[in-house]
Amino acid sequence: MDETLRHLIAIAYGVPFVWIGVQHFLDPEWFEPIVPTALGNPTFWVYASGFFEIALGLGVATPWFRSEAALGISLMLVVLYWANLNMWLNDIPIGGTTLTQRGHVVRGLIQVLLIATALWIGEWVSFKRPA
Repeated sequence: MDETLRHLIAIAYGVPFVWIGVQHFLDPEWFEPIVPTALGNPTFWVYASGFFEIALGLGVATPWFRSEAALGISLMLVVLYWANLNMWLNDIPIGGTTLTQRGHVVRGLIQVLLIATALWIGEWVSFKRPA
């Protein structure tokens, strides 16, 4: 694939992570309900995840640390799924909305797609057809 296209996709992929990460600092209360209680101090975890979303989003959007940031985003998404699973299993609303079973399944599939995309952007995996 043309590297210019991969670079543009990486930017389009990274910018939403930066935006969501910033939201963690502007409105932490919105994210706090889904932080698993076993972790304690939800505000800390919201800020910590926001920091990593910003740093890794910027990293994947720039070519210098793209590979490492892409792997970091993949790992972060695996870890952060615990909050999504907590939301699903305990029927916790976020932003006043409770997702349906289908909504949670779709959210999980999106998470898998985001992980696969990050691994592709960072060139950890290739989705080329065999010759």
